[in-house]
Amino acid sequence: MKFELQHTDNLSNARAGLITTDHGVIETPIFMPVGTVGSVKAVQMYELKEDIEAQIILGNTYHLYLRPGLDILKKAGGLHKFNSWNKPMLTDSGGFQVFSLSDRRKLTEQGAEFRSHIDGSKHIFTPENVMDIQRIIGADIIMAFDECTPGDANYAYAKNSLELTERWLDRCIARFNETESPYGFRQSLFPIVQGCVYPELRKRAAENVASKEADGNAIGGLAVGEPKEKMFEMIEIVNEILPKDKPRYLMGVGTPADLLDAIERGVDMFDCIMPTRDGRNGRIFTKDGIINMRNAKWKDDFSPIEEDGASVVDTLYSKAYLRHLINANEILGLQIASVHNLAFYLWLVKEARKQIINGTFSTWKPQMIERVTRRL
Repeated sequence: MKFELQHTDNLSNARAGLITTDHGVIETPIFMPVGTVGSVKAVQMYELKEDIEAQIILGNTYHLYLRPGLDILKKAGGLHKFNSWNKPMLTDSGGFQVFSLSDRRKLTEQGAEFRSHIDGSKHIFTPENVMDIQRIIGADIIMAFDECTPGDANYAYAKNSLELTERWLDRCIARFNETESPYGFRQSLFPIVQGCVYPELRKRAAENVASKEADGNAIGGLAVGEPKEKMFEMIEIVNEILPKDKPRYLMGVGTPADLLDAIERGVDMFDCIMPTRDGRNGRIFTKDGIINMRNAKWKDDFSPIEEDGASVVDTLYSKAYLRHLINANEILGLQIASVHNLAFYLWLVKEARKQIINGTFSTWKPQMIERVTRRL
């Protein structure tokens, strides 16, 4: 994998770059739709490619390991062939999912023992087998196995957790270096910076990760319950240390405003379930604000979902029709809302990239945040 830094904003740390993988080129900053179990919920692959214009999507190691399972994925030739996505793909390591199963898992030096949320069966993730699993899934970018520390963890817990994550990282790198992709294309391993909300720990973690000289680096353990101002403080601390010539991936974030604030601080890559999850619940993001599509005020509004929207569905359907579908629990409503929100997120990062290249990001960004945070 190669990263080319093309432009940096004069008044902030916002960057525009190119990531080159064996499955294609990614223009940064970029948002990655989340395809947890091999599909982006309620969205077909041709919509992701042609309408939403996604450049890279994300899969989840924990969920794919359980279903459909490694045998099926290996027989299919990897997830790219299994789900007909021929562009770049990233898999997370399952660390966050194991973190979220706090009542079903046990952490040891060896790894994380957990019980399946599907049938209660017992499993273990170790740094070594998580590398093997992600090799079989076949993503272009794979993540190191870590413990995602709770946002409200005390210092002692966060320090012990980080030390475990660092030991696991060394084992991930060793296993990654002694294995190869079974499908003949190159894969890149991204370490993850942890450390909770403690500056000392975040600095230590970022220095350790930077020393590994990986193809790219991730920032994890944020947007998990800590105050938002703390999240941005940690991003600033970490990005002062992580190498500027490698992409930086902020995991699991966030709102449209969060993306712009993080781009300003030097983040290149994002993923979040918010556009699809919120869309399925009737929350629509637009260039002029947020619409609660369940509200009665839209029941006889026959104007397009968004006049100058980024998706075909925006002018094809009216607000009144989309409200009807969502309130009637029609599957088409979930699909339209998900496609719209993802297209908007992809438009937003593409527009941010354009503003960075044009040298206007720092004047455009506060105006755009004011617009996208309005309640319509």
